[in-house]
Amino acid sequence: MIPFSILDLAPVTEGSDAAQAFRNTLELAQLADRLGYERYWLAEHHNMPGIASAATAVLIGHVAGGTSRIRVGAGGIMLPNHAPLQVAEAFGTLASLYPGRIDLGLGRAPGTDQATAKALRRYFDSAEAFPQDVLELLGYFEPATSGQPVRAVPGAGIEVPVWLLGSSLFSATLAARLGLPFAFASHFAPDAMDEALARYRRDFRPSARLQQPYAMLGLNVVAATTDAEARRLFTTQQQSFVNLRRGRPGLIPPPLDDIESFWSPVEKQGVERALACAVVGAPDTAQRGIEAFIARHRPDELLVTTNVFEHAARRHSFEIVAALHHRLADAGMTSR
Repeated sequence: MIPFSILDLAPVTEGSDAAQAFRNTLELAQLADRLGYERYWLAEHHNMPGIASAATAVLIGHVAGGTSRIRVGAGGIMLPNHAPLQVAEAFGTLASLYPGRIDLGLGRAPGTDQATAKALRRYFDSAEAFPQDVLELLGYFEPATSGQPVRAVPGAGIEVPVWLLGSSLFSATLAARLGLPFAFASHFAPDAMDEALARYRRDFRPSARLQQPYAMLGLNVVAATTDAEARRLFTTQQQSFVNLRRGRPGLIPPPLDDIESFWSPVEKQGVERALACAVVGAPDTAQRGIEAFIARHRPDELLVTTNVFEHAARRHSFEIVAALHHRLADAGMTSR
């Protein structure tokens, strides 16, 4: 059975704050734990008023401490913002506290703008060192050797699954070369998805960490009682994308009854392209969309993200998707 997992951006909605976002994240993770989702990932973003997961490792610890079964991890840590040793120590700590439940996904982008990258004391050209930084980080998780001058404490000898994340061919190629699992950001940048998947699967080299290629794809899913209500809920994410492109990122807005009055034709075209991997509708509509996506791309795992305004509606969407997962499994749709 193909696992379904969740990507949560810890959204801060208009009229709310980060403290409420964290309460919602924990509640949703506990629901996902009960519903049988495989993993619950949080993403590093900085200087984004509507995303509260900047201190990603801290929030992962909060979620892991409030759940019992589900894997919890980063989707991802933006490695150019950090020294590899510090990442190894943070995730070695998490894996020591919650053994067998922590994932580390690594991204090459800074996840922010140039001014914020400078405030983080790192720079965009750090991304050029990404392959070397990944190798350095992987080395810190290996058992320490005699005379090793620098070791991760904790971290050395601790099993932490490491994924590479990407929206281009670069990370797909690197993940294949290093024999690591790969997660593609098709939920917001799907253009290179088919080519990246093909290259990753074709060029994969088995490693001590992974013997066969393993690819996870992001998919926006907004499921509701009716198609009309799901489309209305989806306007929250559509607005957020437009606001970002207008240079005005802000808190997560409530849905609109008429999205056409909000955006220009050019903005609409850009958002529809960015969010092309989206399934929006009532349960039957959502099932058909998920079936089609799986049949076309054959992912080893699906990473579902649902960015809507009301927490209750987000919960309901993930409940619908969990029920669909069981239905698809019974029909043999989610068999590997």
